[in-house]
Amino acid sequence: MDITHQRIANQERVVKAANGWPMLGLLLVLAAAATAGIPYGAVTKSPAIIIVSAALIAVTATSLTGLFSLQPNEARVLLLFGHYKGTVRESGLHWANPFYSNGGFQISGKMDARAVTAAVRAAGRNKISLRARTLNGDHLKVNDKGGNPIEIAAVVVWRVQDTAQAKFDVDNYETYVTTQSETALRHVASLYSYDRRENNEITLGSNVDEVSKALREELQERLAKAGVRVDEARLTHLAYAPEIAQVMLRRQQAEAVIAARQKIVQGAVGMVDLALKELAEREVVQLDGERRAAMVSNLMVVLCSESEVHPVVNTGTLYH
Repeated sequence: MDITHQRIANQERVVKAANGWPMLGLLLVLAAAATAGIPYGAVTKSPAIIIVSAALIAVTATSLTGLFSLQPNEARVLLLFGHYKGTVRESGLHWANPFYSNGGFQISGKMDARAVTAAVRAAGRNKISLRARTLNGDHLKVNDKGGNPIEIAAVVVWRVQDTAQAKFDVDNYETYVTTQSETALRHVASLYSYDRRENNEITLGSNVDEVSKALREELQERLAKAGVRVDEARLTHLAYAPEIAQVMLRRQQAEAVIAARQKIVQGAVGMVDLALKELAEREVVQLDGERRAAMVSNLMVVLCSESEVHPVVNTGTLYH
């Protein structure tokens, strides 16, 4: 019998913790009283005072572990024996149940020493940064829509939006963002050609804004299950792979030459047409079909030639 396990997405619940400053003052007073109570009980030879003072020290020490501080754009996930109790988002010094789990941390193979230190510090209180983060992706070698190998890279600006999803719905949300960003970039790159101008087709090279928008939308769809919001995604590198770069460069040069020729011919035709109309309207000269064709031919040569043209001046009649 097949059993289908349905994953239930978690949802963040914002809660408020007690102000930590009054609790800190109270605990310091209790600690001072308990510390003074032990020698006082020894002097007065009162075991009860010593026992109460020792118990009070233990309670105070345990209660002190409930103090935690949050910086702006930082949150703490509260866990009590495996149950999610809520998320504190307000910055400042707070106090909560000291039995709330401190959580653990995971080390990824791509993390440097600084990232490991930050992960340990954050996981020590189940803290999650809500600040905007930048993922500068590596250069990836993929095939575009036409099957041409290209190199592409993107930068992604993201932040944690739902701490419960980031903490419980994925194993490691930072690694998840990195992996999904690479996967989304590969998929988007395969949907468009590098540079092709047929039928006003969107290309990677000519329509950076449209491609970046498509990348951001796909990333947001992929990362929503991790409680992550994508603020921006934009291409930072785009080039043909080295093995075909020279060939594609020659092709682009040829296309540029053809496009330039088309513009020149279109302009020349317009100028010739305008010249013939002006001559006819002003009755400067009357040309038959053969002479009109010769004039058009000469004007097209003059206007479309790459080198400087040296016309021959006819000093005779128009027909000789």
